[in-house]
Amino acid sequence: GINAEYGAQPIIRTVFEGGFATCFAYGQTGSGKTHTMGGDFTGKEQNFSAGIYAMAARDVFDLLRSQQYSHLDLKVSCSFFEIYGGKVFDLLAKRAKRRVLEDGKSVVNVVDLKETPVLSVNSVLNAIKDGSAVRTSGQTSANAHSSRSHAVFQIILRNTRGKLHGKFSLIDLAGNERGADTSSANRATRLEGAEINKSLLALKECIRAMSTNASHIPFRASKLTQVLRDSFIGEKARTCMIATCAPGQNSVECTLNTLRYADRVKELGPGSKPAPPLPSMDFNDNDLAYMHQSLRSQGTVPGEEEEDPEMYNFHQAVDMLQEAQDMLVDEHQQCISENKEYLKQEEAILQRVEQDVDYDIEDYARALDVILQRKINRLKTMQDKLNTVRSQLHKEEEISKTLRRPPKKNN
Repeated sequence: GINAEYGAQPIIRTVFEGGFATCFAYGQTGSGKTHTMGGDFTGKEQNFSAGIYAMAARDVFDLLRSQQYSHLDLKVSCSFFEIYGGKVFDLLAKRAKRRVLEDGKSVVNVVDLKETPVLSVNSVLNAIKDGSAVRTSGQTSANAHSSRSHAVFQIILRNTRGKLHGKFSLIDLAGNERGADTSSANRATRLEGAEINKSLLALKECIRAMSTNASHIPFRASKLTQVLRDSFIGEKARTCMIATCAPGQNSVECTLNTLRYADRVKELGPGSKPAPPLPSMDFNDNDLAYMHQSLRSQGTVPGEEEEDPEMYNFHQAVDMLQEAQDMLVDEHQQCISENKEYLKQEEAILQRVEQDVDYDIEDYARALDVILQRKINRLKTMQDKLNTVRSQLHKEEEISKTLRRPPKKNN
């Protein structure tokens, strides 16, 4: 189709030249993002052979066999994951949660992300089908979940030694209207909207920074831009965006917002004006603060609403809440794991007390005291982390009340 021919196809060669190519589909729920990237639907069944994922895979295997690149002897693999609520889930490993870590050299890794070797286009289609089934399982429709998360499908080229040669990332973004849910009275909806809003702003800002050769690219401002860091760094990074619009009258505002966003990104091509210098301030490696300051310095275009001045505080509160939640969950899991071991130790000393008539009661008391003290210390630590989560929940709720409420629509 047109999107593949004029959007994704021209940048595929970048991957064979040792670069990183990225293609985003951006728009509101129901405007055709998942249709464009994955293929058309017949009811709930999707024809995966007709989407950009499959078209890109065909082009990759054609180039792999071409006279120009066959001598490179490259191997092809793919990964498929989604980002929801600031967390990464591996769609090729039954939606297992994955950690995102950055090493001292600023190399970002999704730890234990499954990378499936593929030998043909059909192998790619099978991987897409399996991952898509996990993404939408338990939902009443494809839109019910896909509109709330970013899906990232990657085609990866490695040399015979396993070293990364190039990567093509295709991203089906969450519905852009979901980012307006930050003022919802429902906390789950509010947090979901905050993550989507932040990641779409961060994406625009990273593309802007990349295209204007800015001195800093704030890829740490969101999980989406962090895992796609390679897409924004270096001379061999190429990006394209497909904007999808719904024709209905009820979609006018979302369509205008999509076109404004796409127009802003489109301005940022080769030859763009250098990025405006930011006011002198210490960001302390805080890419979220950098992003918001940069967005404010750019101003708005006609019809575009100014950013709520409290949005940075809200995004920061949501980040701190999620960090506190992750620490509490980790602590809870550690506590459960240790308790299993303590239970074995307690059963062992009890058995000795009951079966050994010569067992020293002082030894029993000492051994039990050690176990109890360790359990108490662990529970105190977990209680502290629980209190932190409660404090952050209250802070997030209070800041959310200061955000501007969207105007009511006239029917």
